[in-house]
Amino acid sequence: MLNKNIRYILMLSLGFTLQSNQFLKAQEKVKHPNILWITCEDMSANLSMYGDSTIQTPYLSKFSQQAVKYTRMYSVAGVCAPSRSGIITGMYPPAIGTQHMRTGTGGEKDPSIPSYQAVTPPEVKAFPEYLRAAGYYCTNNQKTDYQIGEPFTVWDDCSKDAHWRNRPKDKPFFAVFNINETHESMIWRNANRPLRVNPKDIKLPPYYPESDIIRRDIARYYDNIMLMDSIAGSILKQLEDDGLAENTIVFFFSDHGAALPWYKREIYERGLHVPFMVRFPDGQLANTSDNQLLSFMDLAPTVLSLANIPLPKHFNGQAFLGNQKAESPRRYIFAARDRLDEHYDLVRTVRDSKFQYIRNYQPEKLNYMDVGFRKQMPLMAEILKLRDQKKLDSIQNRWFKSKPVEELYDLEKDPFELNNLAENPDYATKLNELREVQNNWSLQIKDKGFMSEKDMVRLMWPGGLQPTTAKPTSQIKQQKQLTQIALSCPTNGASIGYKIGDSGSWELYHQPIEVKKGVKVYAKAVRYGYKESEEIIITTNK
Repeated sequence: MLNKNIRYILMLSLGFTLQSNQFLKAQEKVKHPNILWITCEDMSANLSMYGDSTIQTPYLSKFSQQAVKYTRMYSVAGVCAPSRSGIITGMYPPAIGTQHMRTGTGGEKDPSIPSYQAVTPPEVKAFPEYLRAAGYYCTNNQKTDYQIGEPFTVWDDCSKDAHWRNRPKDKPFFAVFNINETHESMIWRNANRPLRVNPKDIKLPPYYPESDIIRRDIARYYDNIMLMDSIAGSILKQLEDDGLAENTIVFFFSDHGAALPWYKREIYERGLHVPFMVRFPDGQLANTSDNQLLSFMDLAPTVLSLANIPLPKHFNGQAFLGNQKAESPRRYIFAARDRLDEHYDLVRTVRDSKFQYIRNYQPEKLNYMDVGFRKQMPLMAEILKLRDQKKLDSIQNRWFKSKPVEELYDLEKDPFELNNLAENPDYATKLNELREVQNNWSLQIKDKGFMSEKDMVRLMWPGGLQPTTAKPTSQIKQQKQLTQIALSCPTNGASIGYKIGDSGSWELYHQPIEVKKGVKVYAKAVRYGYKESEEIIITTNK
């Protein structure tokens, strides 16, 4: 009888232990949930769940029914590289010197400015580094365009093969998949593909004249969205096939507005407003809408908040989800336009829940920038031809006129932003409010757009030469069976990576590491915008 009781108690204890272990593992997943970003390029909210019925996107439509749809998410720039630099760092591009499009091409108008990588303030880190330090496996497939180089410490894998499936067992993941099919260039590169959208069904915005060429290119833009939808669907299916859909938070969004002339590269509503949806496990907030103002500056803090990682104080945004969600929603969003390829401009904007204010600091310049890249698009060539033939109406011709110093639009009454209210006395109070808000924002972030690019680069790269990160140094502490190694770098703001053994992969250093005696450890460092340091080899005694 006693033996039976003992066996019963042991079995009961074992059951409690197993349940307890399962509970702890479940709690760990809640503490560090998997997070997946599915991103696309150059796309406004031209989807049925946002009121545009031009095409059907079955996979994203299904996803929207499982997700919360955010109706007011905004990029910080109307073009990819500044936008992406802001996303990855959580900092406004003009605050860290990444505001120009782009730093690394060498096609600047001023030939004395080298192709460069922006040297950010020393406290600035790409936010996946905080996730990696907390134990996440972080992957990016594949676009970067961060303007700070491609620091090896940001991702566990940044390649066309990067995937959560390659992670070590039981590690939470943060995975990014960027879908290129909606990029501006695909309008002409996909021109010979079958077109599934009837150009006659396209509703032309007032910015465009009637033209078969224009209709065809806009139809191609929508067809490319359909291609993107099918790829997004395949990524979501992989997540389900792996049994991960129920413990992964999934984001979907575009990097800025549509891939069309007078949309992309602009900081009007049409250049900044993007689709943005988040799906939570267990159907939380499924098929709901959220109308709060959100900025791409809020993405980094929100991901860290969802991952239960303390937020750095230097972030320019605030979390809108997770246990560190901001107490008050944001009142304004901000964006900037600076050099675009070979042409300079200086425009800043602020938007509240109803009005958008735009300040043109170089009003002598035309709205239109003669950017060579987009002239490969037949739509762009057609507009220029019709301009030269004087066949554009007054609205369409505005693009080729100089700009007013200030613009103010009521986005509820005037979604196409055709009626500038800046000189209307009935809106003087709102104009003064937003003017002051915009001015204070530029002062607060120490807006680098107000210095010449040449001077900015001279400060980052003295003498026009890229600085080099100093080699890391090591301190070794011998223990009984293990060796403890502490790493540091004399370069302020440098991130350090290490790998153990000849076949290891680069890990982010964030605390002393312990290795078996006799094992080689390799280390190197990089400050964003600098060259990587030389690699050091640390040999531990047997």
